[in-house]
Amino acid sequence: MGIASLGVSANGSSASAETTGRDQTTKSDPRTQYPRPPFPEQSQPWPGLASKMQPRPDHGETTYRGRARLVGRKALITGGDSGIGRAAAIAFAREGADVAINYLPAEESDAAEVRTHIREAGRHAASIPGDIRSEAFCQRLVAEAVRQLGALDILVNNAARQQSRASIAELTTEDLDATFKTNLYAMFWITKAALAHMGPGSAIINTASVQAYEPSPNLLDYSQTKAAIVAFTKSLAKQVAKQGVRVNAVAPGPIWTPLQVSGGQPTEMLRTFGQQTPYGRAGQPAELAPVYVALASAESSYATGQVYGASGGSGNP
Repeated sequence: MGIASLGVSANGSSASAETTGRDQTTKSDPRTQYPRPPFPEQSQPWPGLASKMQPRPDHGETTYRGRARLVGRKALITGGDSGIGRAAAIAFAREGADVAINYLPAEESDAAEVRTHIREAGRHAASIPGDIRSEAFCQRLVAEAVRQLGALDILVNNAARQQSRASIAELTTEDLDATFKTNLYAMFWITKAALAHMGPGSAIINTASVQAYEPSPNLLDYSQTKAAIVAFTKSLAKQVAKQGVRVNAVAPGPIWTPLQVSGGQPTEMLRTFGQQTPYGRAGQPAELAPVYVALASAESSYATGQVYGASGGSGNP
């Protein structure tokens, strides 16, 4: 269920779906087509659930329409239970792909909803829960995705850890280790294992961030990993070009996901989350799905080593 079906207006008041929904074929004002701050005060224990957020994020559940751009493809998406990963999973399935999603066991209820959407699109849905901070699990994750899907030609490295710390004095070695293992080490382990199964025409898409270009003071460890993802993407793209495999990244701006309400932002900053962008609002996961679809499809055959920005007018690229 997306924001349109909840009837939440741009300013948080009740409204009809006709005034708030997003349709791919309908012209609308990007400043007001989704909720704007202030948002209700809220917090969740990490890793958080989309189903408990207010307003609930839109992942394209009621709005994304496929055009058969990924028919027959087999995709693995980390962090596929919610946020950008969930939006990509729904879109990929509606474009004709079978999809395996990875997530933490605590996120099972969100993951169950994603499986339903994938199956309603007539595609195979594979769930592989587990903690990607383990190299052994990452290797099992890829092997199980290949076993359940029969092949692998799209990999989306999307899962991330983001925990706000006001000062470097508050950032512990345990924090640093958890963030780097989730955001960087896992991407390396999963990609290394996946490449053994990916032939010409395959695509790898990494989720970077506006934080790679405009790092916030409270996200010291997270912003480092996102900058490294940009370099990883550009370097790996050159390595695997001779195999016919494309590697690109997406650098989102502030996107309304469980990452933010489960420690990713200070509670007092959530009320105005996204207000600093030229559009004056946070982005929704559904707004990122078309970018991931384009990068996964043959339409982007000449794009590799690129970073695509989607940040409401702020940041780079």
